[in-house]
Amino acid sequence: MWCWCGEIGGKLLFKIKRPGYATSFRNCPPKRTTTTGSKIYLRISKPTNVQMHPTWQKILDACIKGDSRAQKAFYDHFKGKMYVLCQRYARSREDAEDILQEGFIRVFRDLHQYRGEGSLEGWVRKVMVRVALDFIRKEKREIATTQLNDWQFLPDDQPTDYHENEMMAKHLIRLMQKLPEGFRTVLNLYILEGYSHAEIAELLDISVGTSKSQLNRAKKALRQLLEKSLTK
Repeated sequence: MWCWCGEIGGKLLFKIKRPGYATSFRNCPPKRTTTTGSKIYLRISKPTNVQMHPTWQKILDACIKGDSRAQKAFYDHFKGKMYVLCQRYARSREDAEDILQEGFIRVFRDLHQYRGEGSLEGWVRKVMVRVALDFIRKEKREIATTQLNDWQFLPDDQPTDYHENEMMAKHLIRLMQKLPEGFRTVLNLYILEGYSHAEIAELLDISVGTSKSQLNRAKKALRQLLEKSLTK
């Protein structure tokens, strides 16, 4: 039995309640569990600005020079978060691993272009997104649909609820896989990656109006799927 409130970056995505559970929601995640139920919030973490550390500047310089040990340190630091990103665009674990591998090849190829403007993680994420979108375009010529996978969840403070929260997070992921490709892609780019509608339109070769429409329809469809699943 759950009470859901989808919130990312301070923006309320949707809210759903089960009968007999909490009916009020805030734009900021609570630090406690309500007496009538639990809340789960969707949230994306902000990129870490690791290039501010002198050690990382040395690693970056060494990576650009092709130092294999520095590149391994770089890869080991970012691979976890980047794999999560790749999963959102992939149909399978194998596809996600292919995107990840190609993404890091491109990261190391273009690392000399990073000028320290914004976080290093943010720059790496943008490269990965471009690789993922290229992958989707390629797959669209071979397969009709592509699945997006992961959301990051902030569980409430009760340790006993963690595994239940994790279970519900996986449930939502399965629901997202049922969304049409266009819905998933725009939802992912706008909500999780932080792209504007103008940027999404340029990336996907669609109009700004289409991007906005796809986002609204995606949120509505996801909420309907979740409501239906919670009433079973």
